[in-house]
Amino acid sequence: MYRSARLFLVAAFALACNLSAFAADVDIASYGAVGNSTTLNTAAIQKAIDACYKSGGGKVIIPSGTFLTGTIALNDNITLQLKKGAVLLGSTDVNDYQNLDPFVDGLGISVGWALVVAVDKKNIGIEGEGIIDGQGSKLKAQQILTDTRPESQRWGRRPFLLRVVRCQNVSVQGVTLNYSAAWTSHYFQCKRVNIKNVKIVSRGVAHNDGMDIDGCQDVTIKDCDVVSGDDALCFKTTSSKMACKDIVISGLRLKSGQGAIKIGTESMAAFEHISISKCYIYDTTNGGIKLLSVDGAQIRDINISDITMVEVKTPMLIRLGARLSVFRKDQDRQQPIGSLENVTIRNVKAKAADNAQLMPPSGILITGIPDHPIKNLTLENIEINLAGGGNAENARQVVPEAIDKYPEVKTFGPLVPAYGVWARHVDGLKLRNVKFTLSHNDLRPAFICEDGKNIELNTWSIPETTGAQAVVRLENVAGATINSNTVTGSADAFVRVEGSASRDVHILKNKLPGIPKKVELSADLKAGTTVLD
Repeated sequence: MYRSARLFLVAAFALACNLSAFAADVDIASYGAVGNSTTLNTAAIQKAIDACYKSGGGKVIIPSGTFLTGTIALNDNITLQLKKGAVLLGSTDVNDYQNLDPFVDGLGISVGWALVVAVDKKNIGIEGEGIIDGQGSKLKAQQILTDTRPESQRWGRRPFLLRVVRCQNVSVQGVTLNYSAAWTSHYFQCKRVNIKNVKIVSRGVAHNDGMDIDGCQDVTIKDCDVVSGDDALCFKTTSSKMACKDIVISGLRLKSGQGAIKIGTESMAAFEHISISKCYIYDTTNGGIKLLSVDGAQIRDINISDITMVEVKTPMLIRLGARLSVFRKDQDRQQPIGSLENVTIRNVKAKAADNAQLMPPSGILITGIPDHPIKNLTLENIEINLAGGGNAENARQVVPEAIDKYPEVKTFGPLVPAYGVWARHVDGLKLRNVKFTLSHNDLRPAFICEDGKNIELNTWSIPETTGAQAVVRLENVAGATINSNTVTGSADAFVRVEGSASRDVHILKNKLPGIPKKVELSADLKAGTTVLD
């Protein structure tokens, strides 16, 4: 367990003690707030928060009722408590919102307005059985009546539901966050954060991320339910000055219109010491697990385990690239190309959607860039059900490098030449106990590696297919061990080795009852190429 879990217990106890010691609870109704869904209560709620802060801190109570408001800002030692039946309802007028910490997102749009915000505060919380509702679709409809810019520029003016910036000792528990006009919750450069039993339903407008953890440290997220139009759980580093690290996630249900679990795209500082486990991903129209360093980040020491996916278009995308964007241009500078290493993903069962971004679908895409390989990636106990349907021409599809492009599954389209795992620019890739099932015959290899070193395939279960040139294809691979795999179908060869840089390929103890040839060498191989079987 990472250090964050221990630190959180200490921090949570300290936070509880601090707030209970002050115990200056304030009801917003005492300051004139009216819960009739039409009275704008921004000033009244802010007065309640300010009064509570001046008295030493405590709880600001949102009673039962629907309280319309624009931006409200929390202060030190304040917990916003939403009682059962309470709704904090966001105004549909963008002019009712403030941007207390502006920045630029990964698409180059100025963003940062928010409904509930805390900047540079300590000991803050949001709790209770109530709801914070951003009325995202209604706000958008109202905005476009007067904002004539293209939608790609206009959306950034819409408020996030919750923004927590450079805060320490943060607790968000029990509440429901609904229908943000942009990102639902954004935590930036915070320390000691606990998010528990939070429900998010945020769909209807673009960029409805669920949880964005941006350059935060010592974070625990547990037992949350996220339904989001965009990424559900997303780690970012929009600044190079603070890494995302010491994070423990467990017990999440995730439904996403983009990626369910995502590290990157905005990726300037490191992502390290992150553990994600026991998550259920369903009805996700992009990637299930996406690890993306493209702006200079070092992604390392990541452990993801015990993940179930149902109807996910592409189960995994792992990408090291060189977009090298800067998001806070007055505070930061471009970073050198980053790295992606020492990542383990294990115990994953996935039912991939038949209709995917890349057709025919593929299970796992892994790609670095020339001279910058992904290093020491381990995938273990992986089981993926796929539609199949690839033909011989698909098996020779050339995939674009897209070195400086936005890292998305469709960036590498229209398809990749392997149905199971396609890997390029990798060093130390270990694939152990991998099983694929197919609904239809597929003439693409189950595994392709291009420009690889030290590759290991152990104890794969490969489904019955017929007519393929090879089950495994290695192109310019220096060092590979293919051991104890079982193939139930037939092909011209089990392993085809291509490329003048290929050498030291070991093929051992595989069960291949329907395949006449263990290995086939292409004509361009060097005379000294070593292949042992």
